[in-house]
Amino acid sequence: MTYTLHAPAGSFRAFKALIAAEYNSIPVTVADFNPSTLAALSPTSKAPILETPQGVIFESNAIARYLAKMRRDTGLAGETLFEEAAVDSWMDFAANEVELPACVWFYPAAGYMPFNEAAYAKAKADLGTALATLNNYLLDKTYLVGHRVTLADIAVVSALVYPLKLVCDKDYLKPFGNVVRWFTTCVNQPQFKAVIGECPLCKKELLAQGQSAPAAEGKKGKAKGGDKKEGAAKEKKEKVEEAAPEPAPEKKAEHPYKIMDKEAPSPFIMDAWKKTYSNAATYDDAMKAFWETFDAEGWSLWHMGYNYNEENKRIFMTANAVGGYQQRTDEIRKWAFGVMDVTGSEDTTLKISGVWLLRGDTVEHMIAANDDANWYTWTKLAGKDMPPTDEVKAKVAAYWCSEEELEGEKIQVSTVFK
Repeated sequence: MTYTLHAPAGSFRAFKALIAAEYNSIPVTVADFNPSTLAALSPTSKAPILETPQGVIFESNAIARYLAKMRRDTGLAGETLFEEAAVDSWMDFAANEVELPACVWFYPAAGYMPFNEAAYAKAKADLGTALATLNNYLLDKTYLVGHRVTLADIAVVSALVYPLKLVCDKDYLKPFGNVVRWFTTCVNQPQFKAVIGECPLCKKELLAQGQSAPAAEGKKGKAKGGDKKEGAAKEKKEKVEEAAPEPAPEKKAEHPYKIMDKEAPSPFIMDAWKKTYSNAATYDDAMKAFWETFDAEGWSLWHMGYNYNEENKRIFMTANAVGGYQQRTDEIRKWAFGVMDVTGSEDTTLKISGVWLLRGDTVEHMIAANDDANWYTWTKLAGKDMPPTDEVKAKVAAYWCSEEELEGEKIQVSTVFK
């Protein structure tokens, strides 16, 4: 039997259905997403949509339940009537308590919506309330319902994948140790990995464009009205001796690219190029402007190819890997531009490759900023003492401008880092 899922690449709402399908060994094909076809398929005209031999199912939870209940022996939907209701409870919890604050928080960081300070603060607080509920419940439990993974775990984890990867840093998650333990257990199951790939927890919050870094909390002073005797003694001591001067805070080392900008300024302006790329009437116009301003002494061009393409089994998973790579490269955003593509097919091989423009003449600062860069082979195309040839210019244009096909293979996903 044939099942086809229509959803945007990397949609966390589609994760639920795909993970359930993995557990139940149900082959689901993920269609090339075309929003214009949604109205003809679904009464809501919204993704995700599942095409089945009997007809169309819409709404992500309904799709996930359908795929979970196709095999009762796996227990994904619950083994008893009570467990089914418990699973539904947690799916409703994910939809009503987790998804909204999670999206309001990570969508601006991912570039899906503008940043709003008030909405950001409320989303962090509301997600914290949901995580506290979850944390208390998981105090003596491995899974949400019963003693193995169910659709309850799949639904809540799917809603938390992007927040915990991108914005919920170590300090934020510190009060929620039970949640972290449970989440890590789930995402390391092979059925989860087959859909979402590796899911490292966030180390540093990814900030939205225009967002200031959250102020670090200082040391908390004593509450007003504290011990008067202690205060008097302290005052007397301060009169007798001078307080030792506090050591000056250690100055943070400047980023190598920032130093490069000061010591070897380049006439090529990255911000201007990014605007040109986004606003040019045609790709040809954009590339003409690029080669007219490219400074091979101050910048270099690199081809990157993933070393483990045989591990890329699903388009969703591979697209998620590309998105995660670019999000973890945010530290050098001012000095980098690149396009990464997923080409090929699930029936053959899905390949990740790209072409990047980097400040300077080495890729080492990319690798320092993003550990994932170690899993790619980097080949220099142009730079200092290596002017771009016509062949290189054609290769760069192919990667930065192609929308349908690249190097003889279909483009499944193309993601621009700018």
